[in-house]
Amino acid sequence: MKTDDFDYVLPEELIAQTPLKDRSSSRLLVIDRNEPSALKEEHFSDILDNFNAGDALVLNETKVLPARIFGHRADTGSRIEVLLLKDLGDDRWECLTRPQKRLRHSKVIYFFDDENDPNTPIMGAHVEELKEEGITILKFAYEGIFLEILEKLGRMPLPPYIHEKLEDQSRYQTVYAKNLGSAAAPTAGLHFTPELLKKAEEKGINVIKITLHVGLGTFRPVQVDDVRNHVMHTEAYEITKDAAEKIEKVRKNGGKIIAVGTTTVRTLETVANNNDGKIVAEKGDTSIFIYPGYKFKVVDELITNFHLPKSTLLMLVSAFAEQKEKNPREFYGRDLIIRAYNYAIDNKFRFFSFGDAMLIK
Repeated sequence: MKTDDFDYVLPEELIAQTPLKDRSSSRLLVIDRNEPSALKEEHFSDILDNFNAGDALVLNETKVLPARIFGHRADTGSRIEVLLLKDLGDDRWECLTRPQKRLRHSKVIYFFDDENDPNTPIMGAHVEELKEEGITILKFAYEGIFLEILEKLGRMPLPPYIHEKLEDQSRYQTVYAKNLGSAAAPTAGLHFTPELLKKAEEKGINVIKITLHVGLGTFRPVQVDDVRNHVMHTEAYEITKDAAEKIEKVRKNGGKIIAVGTTTVRTLETVANNNDGKIVAEKGDTSIFIYPGYKFKVVDELITNFHLPKSTLLMLVSAFAEQKEKNPREFYGRDLIIRAYNYAIDNKFRFFSFGDAMLIK
């Protein structure tokens, strides 16, 4: 299975640069795997019409850190961009640093509050290890509370394909974001409003929240020729006892488990793989990589955005799209997804983080 099998050509003008004024006004492309020849256009505000009382919407309530900070080498003053990826504990973080080569001869970075005191650093970082692909292990030193300092220094880590300034930083957070720790937003959830979630509960749909802190590796294009040789970065997840019990109750009663986003899928399937197909209270790190051929154990339907070419996310949705084929054949799911993407391109859907959504039933 080749990485090039998951490539497609996207006109640059279809990459959404800004969020819509109303989160739920985005377009929705519906794929019914029981009728793969039919593609249906809806509005996200009407998505609940596809679900029934007793079903469960499972959301990832991670919250994006203002994780993009800029520092300076202590010796030369040259600028270093730091993106916080994963909290390793004891003030140690796995980070993406650019340009990393500037850190080969310097072990200390200083960070300044340019607005209030541009001459006195309010935080420092020691370079512990330089790894591949720009990954650096930094140990931070500061006085006070780290997250408060980060609020002063940090910027929202928007993806590199977004070139417009985000005026309202909260628009790169879901309305239910709670647990700080992500380097990127779980973007399928950006379409939900408090009103839409309230309507779901009024309809009898269970709204259940779990956590997976999104790392940069999830969104990176696959660099190897053979998909099976790709190695995912680990990401931290947690399912509480209350959430696990609610999910299992829905499953026992015959309700559908509808995952909001690929991060939710990866969390649920990780826990199911660890526990003989059951969802239990659990926390840990996952590097699960889902691509065609994977057999899903928990997720029945998936709400997702449109993903980058050659990305692990495109491979995951391709794997999900093939699940209901009575006579599975190679690339069935991939072909179905690429056909849907081509339809979306022809009909001017908006792509990626601030773009439109897809429901795979």
